[in-house]
Amino acid sequence: MATISVFVGSVYGGAERLSDEVIEAIEQAGHQVKLISSPTIDDIKSASHILVITSTTGQGDIPDNLAPFYAQLNSQFPMLTGKPYGIIAMGDRSYGDTFCGAGRSFDELFRDLQAKPVGHRLEIDACEDFEPWPVTEPWLKQWLAKIPE
Repeated sequence: MATISVFVGSVYGGAERLSDEVIEAIEQAGHQVKLISSPTIDDIKSASHILVITSTTGQGDIPDNLAPFYAQLNSQFPMLTGKPYGIIAMGDRSYGDTFCGAGRSFDELFRDLQAKPVGHRLEIDACEDFEPWPVTEPWLKQWLAKIPE
């Protein structure tokens, strides 16, 4: 089974609450989980499987606890060649073009760093899905079925 590093970026706690359910489901599927809420470059370099769960703040901005990490990744550019990853992005579609901006930013950067997306990015609209778990659960099951061990 895989060890999945879960990087969580939250502003008001929604992504943190969702990560609790995600972690429980990952463990029930027989995988190990490493929760990372204040990540460093070393955390991502040592990760074998990456899952980012992030809300979006302001105008598509990355939450404060992940923003320095994102900036470091962008400036140091450590190649993540072939590392499997997934993105669960939370946002509010009423913000238009900046909807799920944090998740989209991580997705683009990981692709630039040559990490390997597993499936599609999940984008959760708070206007439609007040509770994110019912939307996340089927996506997570598919994602777990596709990750290399």
